[in-house]
Amino acid sequence: MTLRLKNTLETILVVEDNPFVMKPVVIMLELAGFKVLSASGAEQAIQIESDFTGTIHLLLSDVMMPGMSGPDLAEKLQRARPQMRVILMSGFIGGAMLLLNHGWHFIQKPFMANALLDRVNDALHSETGQQQTDRFDTRKQ
Repeated sequence: MTLRLKNTLETILVVEDNPFVMKPVVIMLELAGFKVLSASGAEQAIQIESDFTGTIHLLLSDVMMPGMSGPDLAEKLQRARPQMRVILMSGFIGGAMLLLNHGWHFIQKPFMANALLDRVNDALHSETGQQQTDRFDTRKQ
């Protein structure tokens, strides 16, 4: 697990419709030193993105949500913020297959804090922001 310093704030927009998943994810990221914006669904995330004047470095979104899927949300938000990195998360087996065409990072729920922080750091600090083929094996989580 890579530890973060509190003075190196990068902003992460977390979108998760399940409060029992959202709360621990937000806590993990905040304790690691990230600034976290949270939304309980795609519409709220779109509003937060349009109102937020700073840089959103990373979108961490659930794949399956009511109203709009995580991949659709990611495509929409990346049109406005093309430099924003993306990690999608899902509790459904095979969820990673949805992301092959995009190169986005993926993490299978449930996950441990160190797996989440490693994936976040990979997404934020890799050269292209895309998931490398050796990291696509979700069994490593």
